[in-house]
Amino acid sequence: MAKSADKVTIKKYANRRLYDTESSSYITLDRLAAMIREGRDFEVVDAKSGEDITHQVLTQIIVDEESRGSTMLPVNFLRQLIGLYGGQMQGAVPPYLEAAMEAFQKNQQAMAGAFGPNMFADLAKRNMAMFEEAAQAMTGKKAKPAPAGEQSADELAKLKAELAALQAKVDKLGK
Repeated sequence: MAKSADKVTIKKYANRRLYDTESSSYITLDRLAAMIREGRDFEVVDAKSGEDITHQVLTQIIVDEESRGSTMLPVNFLRQLIGLYGGQMQGAVPPYLEAAMEAFQKNQQAMAGAFGPNMFADLAKRNMAMFEEAAQAMTGKKAKPAPAGEQSADELAKLKAELAALQAKVDKLGK
């Protein structure tokens, strides 16, 4: 995603209306989603208190997208994510998810144009499989074996090293 130099402030009023201070106009959640896709950086603040509510508004955009039938988040992923709330791993999940998305975007950019459209679907499946294995390892559930030929020994060793590092952090936090 391209980054804009200026961060736009969006004010959310008690009547749920969103006001774009850059264009001096009211906008919708759909417009905010479009701004994200355009690479525009923004923050959403409560008009009365000035509190940063960007996280809640972004979550609402995802809920709206999912409810329209544009489902991207698998049920198993959502269940695992919800299961991590309140647990020992809750603090480790956000940085892990950010790193996974950054890696996905780098892979997507590196492969753009080099392979057919199914390449990205396969890459997404592989990334989800690796995330599910990591999530299962963090929650103590037995991981499903990866299909033959899906992961190279290098990737598996790297994933094991990442998991070991996460486990060490968890052990350190538990003490």
